[in-house]
Amino acid sequence: MFIVNPIFRTMTSDQNTEKVHYICQTYVETKAANDGRLKLKIGKQFQYSTASQAQDRAEREASLEGCVGADAYMVSEDLTSGEVGQPNFLVRLGKVPDFEAS
Repeated sequence: MFIVNPIFRTMTSDQNTEKVHYICQTYVETKAANDGRLKLKIGKQFQYSTASQAQDRAEREASLEGCVGADAYMVSEDLTSGEVGQPNFLVRLGKVPDFEAS
């Protein structure tokens, strides 16, 4: 399962009806209370103005202690409806959740 949780929702006053969000999202492992098995949980999220900034941050975060994986991706938001499209992954590092487009 993959959770896309855009950090900021930005409305603009110009004619644009779509905004692209560049996001770095990290993952940590936690033990499930019911059976003690390890599961992935979102650690941190960062939003950037370019794809390269998000990818660079994911690469740095993935090497930190406690971080088991990181994604850098972009999503498009329809500013009129608020709907967010499927993520387009720039890089996936380490342990990351499976993603199945619906």
